[in-house]
Amino acid sequence: MSGCGGFVRISPYPVRGLNGMSEINDQAMKERASAAAGHVHSVESAGMIDGPGVRFVVFLAGCPLRCVYCHNPDTACSSHGDFRTVESVLEDVRRQRPFLRRGGVTFSGGEPMMQPRFLRALLRGCREMGLHTAVDTSGFLGVNADSEILDLTDLWLLDIKSSDPDTYRRVTGVELQPTLDFARRLAAAGKRMWVRFVLVPGLTDEAGNIDGVAAITAELGDAVEKAEVLPFHQLGRAKWESLGKTYPLADTPPAGDEETEAARERFRRAGVRCE
Repeated sequence: MSGCGGFVRISPYPVRGLNGMSEINDQAMKERASAAAGHVHSVESAGMIDGPGVRFVVFLAGCPLRCVYCHNPDTACSSHGDFRTVESVLEDVRRQRPFLRRGGVTFSGGEPMMQPRFLRALLRGCREMGLHTAVDTSGFLGVNADSEILDLTDLWLLDIKSSDPDTYRRVTGVELQPTLDFARRLAAAGKRMWVRFVLVPGLTDEAGNIDGVAAITAELGDAVEKAEVLPFHQLGRAKWESLGKTYPLADTPPAGDEETEAARERFRRAGVRCE
């Protein structure tokens, strides 16, 4: 089943060359890997904000969250994406490879961990090309990330949208705890992270909420390279309207420079490098 609010079910790999034996030879494994497929909304060939350096960004379709300020609402449903094989996506990456030596590939969305098998195969292919990998995630589906996905991901861009469970639920429609659990799992494994927090006037900008996110980030220790406070904007509003949806924050002003810098300073006071 696929669609809004549901998990994407990917067709199982075909089994070839087994001849009744439990061992799978290299050729069969290659065939299975090439058959893996998933839903891709779009790609961006020269991203500059989703990880270090110049990034090739793959936006996977499908997301369990319904964030009120989502700037990519068109990625929420798997039906809004193209069903593509792993190899076809990796071929796009190969064409960009010469430009990515000082950057890499970022998997965003939507929520990449809606499609863990697809994500794992893509990460593996990027690793084989010697490219830096990043995954942009809410952490809500952290349980879908097995040890191989953790090992294949060089950097996690972790969105912590609020430190208050009620506010988090208002913003996303889901619970905060899975994100906290995943953040702590990453820290315990020594995985590199950038923590991201969106400052929304009248919603997430209360001092206690900001201090709470800063405290959570500080508790993650050296695994966090930096935090990013991102000012709310209405650049996604047109997408909501094009989908025939009412934009929930139509009356919310963008976060100002002074407010944004003040929020960053709260992170710094908690001992977190913040931009």
